Amino acid sequence: MNSQSNLKNDVFLRALQCQPVPYTPVWMMRQAGRYLPEYRATRAKAGSFLNLCQTPELACEVTLQPLARFPLDAAILFSDILTIPHAMGLGLQFETGEGPVIQRPVRSAADVSKLGVPDPYQELRYVVDAVSLIRRELAGRVPLIGFAGSPWTVATYCVEGGSSRDFAKIKAMMYQEPSTLHALLKVLTRATIEYLNAQIAAGAQAVMLFDTWGSVLTPSAYREFSLAYMAQIVAELKREAEGRVVPRVVFTKGAGPLLAEMAKLECEALGVDWMTDLSQARQWVGERKALQGNLDPSVLYASPDRIREEVVKVLASYGKGHGHVFNLGHGIHPAIPPDHAAAMIQAVHEFSPKYHA
Repeated sequence: MNSQSNLKNDVFLRALQCQPVPYTPVWMMRQAGRYLPEYRATRAKAGSFLNLCQTPELACEVTLQPLARFPLDAAILFSDILTIPHAMGLGLQFETGEGPVIQRPVRSAADVSKLGVPDPYQELRYVVDAVSLIRRELAGRVPLIGFAGSPWTVATYCVEGGSSRDFAKIKAMMYQEPSTLHALLKVLTRATIEYLNAQIAAGAQAVMLFDTWGSVLTPSAYREFSLAYMAQIVAELKREAEGRVVPRVVFTKGAGPLLAEMAKLECEALGVDWMTDLSQARQWVGERKALQGNLDPSVLYASPDRIREEVVKVLASYGKGHGHVFNLGHGIHPAIPPDHAAAMIQAVHEFSPKYHA
């Protein structure tokens, strides 16, 4: 494995720690995905989405594909937030047009009692191997981001049995049997800590927690059932590897004013979706954390000229100073033309240096 001292571009890692950088680094959530024709070709070769995730060579291939096209400042491991429930034996399938399906949903205290913490070097070995392989293939070009889903977000799939619009089953459990839900969240939290620490040991140079569904909770429920468990995870993650800090990013989609409370987390950066101005987020958070975001992904349907205008607005919203990582406010949509993503990335690199002068 390459030493981090051989990292050719560490702007992303420095920005996450609010250190001086010459420009605002940029990467995209879901940057290795369906909007790229080369991804679709590799996915077809894999035969299934799960097989793509579970084959380190293919996961590495798709992780590197966007870097071959775009001058991105970071790579992110190609995987899925539901690898942990899959490793727990809950039976995960991805149905075309329907998304993930959990074949053995968790609906009772008895169901929770059967769950064990997967060994990341056994049941999740394919992810650890993918991280090692990607690091080797990156050869120090840019840092590699590892990730996991937040316990609450992963629990929604475990209890609902897949994607949900109203989260009726998990919310019923939360209000009727909170102890059962807490027991589930505890085992997911322990699994996530071990999983992310294994990714760091294998070579992940930053890690991110995706809390996609935290915003479906009331503020008090969010604190109890999502934020508290994310706080435990980031507090127990390995802080350094290869002589360098491993920054931790926490992203709750739809967090809004809760960012002020999230700023108390022991992490280096907070993700911000497109529904909150970065200037407002910066006021709530202060200078305590870096911020990552937050172009509306739908902007990328527009013309390259319009995309450039919107990039300028996001950069201006954050304003002068370090501690900004440019990203979309959520994942890139599958129908986005790749050259529109290229226009965004070029605009960030072109217009951001003046904010760091």
